[in-house]
Amino acid sequence: QSESLVVCDVAEDLVEKLRKFRFRKETNNAAIIMKIDKDKQLVVLDEEHEGISPDELKDELPERQPRYPSHAAATCSYSLLEAYQHEDGRVSYPLCFIFSSPVGCKPEQQMMYAGSKNKLVQTAELTKVFEIRNTEDLTEEWLREKLGFFH
Repeated sequence: QSESLVVCDVAEDLVEKLRKFRFRKETNNAAIIMKIDKDKQLVVLDEEHEGISPDELKDELPERQPRYPSHAAATCSYSLLEAYQHEDGRVSYPLCFIFSSPVGCKPEQQMMYAGSKNKLVQTAELTKVFEIRNTEDLTEEWLREKLGFFH
């Protein structure tokens, strides 16, 4: 039997939230973490963070230790991160979409997240799309390198 690729829709309220997030006026770093609701086959909001760095975001992403006791495997997630140039010279970066797909995710989960990624990217009109296999890789240096901000 062949696994058919499941493409999840994006929850309506999340679409609206993503739209607002893109045009937010605040100048602090912010992140949205999204997950797939397997039963509803929807991409939904998981967490929102204000004033968060890439290094702090990394600690919020579900790694091998499960966020919910019922999941024993690693968990995939989607994140959006945005930051700006601050007066003290700290670097800014545009809206970045990060697909975290840690080693050890169940294959079915990985397929569901991978299959739904493009739909989410299109729906939210994202252009900076990155993937990480190890949440430890998510650092400010990594992000800057990915964005091509070489100093």
